[in-house]
Amino acid sequence: ECPGTGSAQAGRAAACQGCPNQGLCAAGAAGPDPAEAAELRARLRAVRHTVLVLSGKGGVGKSTFSALLAHGLAADETKQVALLDIDICGPSIPKMMGLEGEQVHQSGSGWSPVYVEENLGVMSVGFLLSSPDDAVIWRGPKKNGLIKQFLRDVDWGEVDYLIVDTPPGTSDEHLSIVQYLSATHIDGAVIVTTPQEVSLQDVRKEINFCRKVKLPIIGVVENMSGFVCPKCKNESQIFPPTTGGAEKMCQNLNVSLLGKVPLDPQIGKSCDRGQSFLAEAPESPATLSYRNIIQRIQEYCEQHHFQEEKIM
Repeated sequence: ECPGTGSAQAGRAAACQGCPNQGLCAAGAAGPDPAEAAELRARLRAVRHTVLVLSGKGGVGKSTFSALLAHGLAADETKQVALLDIDICGPSIPKMMGLEGEQVHQSGSGWSPVYVEENLGVMSVGFLLSSPDDAVIWRGPKKNGLIKQFLRDVDWGEVDYLIVDTPPGTSDEHLSIVQYLSATHIDGAVIVTTPQEVSLQDVRKEINFCRKVKLPIIGVVENMSGFVCPKCKNESQIFPPTTGGAEKMCQNLNVSLLGKVPLDPQIGKSCDRGQSFLAEAPESPATLSYRNIIQRIQEYCEQHHFQEEKIM
């Protein structure tokens, strides 16, 4: 049981033995040093809201959700949206956003994001690879260094929403992004799952991780929640919720369920083409569900921002 980087037992508890970050935690240096923190604050001071998208298990649709959340927020042309992909080993965001083959450009103010629309910018390690088939074979410190670069060296500009797509699990990348962003602020995390117990089991670990590192949980999204046949209209449970699904888990753990997204084959087709499913299938039950979830996330962020301003 990791005591968490902010705990007085950080680096000293029995569970810390053998952890590569034990020395840093024990010395109270697990987060960015004061100079780094000042750099990060300066770079990200114009970012109004930051939302992390997490999943305990791979293949539950986390990157798809991140991409559609960015598209949904950017549908309001008055909002500036940025999507940061820190899934270093499996960067799928460039493909999903229709940006495969694009390159990152350096300017006097840092790296420039790659833009889908004027108000939707994207950054990913996928833009730094010579081929989409290249494998990224890096140890933790190199991954952490790139995440820091993405936050410190990218010229994000004025951003209303920064969406961070993370890899599955609770490992190096997750600790790094939370620690680096602790120099600024994080509105919270959205956790994506599918209904079956094998997925929920890992999501409970993700919720535990968030609580350990004091990362607010905006809520849980149950993806692939049933399939309605377009012909006969009967609903099938592709992933049966044998233990009550995300709804029961959220009740037990006192976490908000943001919504359930049904399966729609068009989602996969749109992602493969790099198009927004929300725009291509506006009448789909999945689109309606996504829009409700996005609205709830926006309401949470605005409320969170209001409370912060009140405290200050």
